[in-house]
Amino acid sequence: MSIISWIVLGLLAGAIAKFLLPGRDPGGLIGTTLIGVAGAFIGGWISARFLDRPIANEFYDGATWAAAIGGSLVLLIGYRLLFGHSRSR
Repeated sequence: MSIISWIVLGLLAGAIAKFLLPGRDPGGLIGTTLIGVAGAFIGGWISARFLDRPIANEFYDGATWAAAIGGSLVLLIGYRLLFGHSRSR
């Protein structure tokens, strides 16, 4: 997959992670989007490196999507734990 594919996958993974973990995030929409992109890269790297699951060249590979969404969820949870709800309510 190209870098553009990973960015699109990350945007979608971030949206899915936000749907699965509703609530106010300190970074808002842009922060959640960046977390999704970073989560896709990290999830893919962890999947390839430690789980012995090579990164697929197809955009519609289920394991690649699961790794991207999982990475996004982990980063979103960590972000909420570190920065909390810093925005005014």
